[in-house]
Amino acid sequence: MTHADTVIDPALEDGGPTSPDRLGHPPAPVRKKRFGLRILLVAVVTALIAGGLGQFALFAHKVASAEAPTTANADAIVVLTGGHARVSEAVRLLEEGRASRLLISGVHPGTTREQLAAVTASDLPLEKASVDLDRVALNTAGNATETAAWVRKNGFGSLLVVTSAYHLPRAQAELSGALPNVDLIAYPVFSKDLKLGTWYQEPDTMRLLMREYVKYILARLRIAVQGVG
Repeated sequence: MTHADTVIDPALEDGGPTSPDRLGHPPAPVRKKRFGLRILLVAVVTALIAGGLGQFALFAHKVASAEAPTTANADAIVVLTGGHARVSEAVRLLEEGRASRLLISGVHPGTTREQLAAVTASDLPLEKASVDLDRVALNTAGNATETAAWVRKNGFGSLLVVTSAYHLPRAQAELSGALPNVDLIAYPVFSKDLKLGTWYQEPDTMRLLMREYVKYILARLRIAVQGVG
């Protein structure tokens, strides 16, 4: 074989290898590019996770630090069912004269006014003249829909919103979407069994807050999409 017949190895040319080596590995520039993309992907995912955890922590802190207004009055009160404490607190506010009318939203179809009065230990009967029962709503979105219809029918301009503290952000989001021109006054109800002050040390409380946070975010997204549409 003559010198002229020798084939130049591309790997020996200026610029280094531009094709896979004999072991099938990609050339160095390609490996560096892929490594950089992996680092970028990890950084983006880490930032998203950190941001999500930060937003959840803010949500949990807002719930844990919520306070019931001591002097707030409104045209009417709405309580979203989900526990005796919620309804009892709403009835107490009505009896104190904080509003002239109360809607109990999400009442089971078989529940009577007498039964509600008994579990709330009300001093006054839940008369139709001052207390309305919504037996249609099955969830928070339904609560908002039925409450909006009730508010518009009666021409109320302000509303005391009574529900559990952890449920209040989502309830407010749903009601704000359904009643954008009505003044909503949040009134959180706290359960003695739920340790919100130390939620980060209580696995059950943390799980409850995380589930509620996800529901809150999904509700906000749905309301935003409906608003655009």
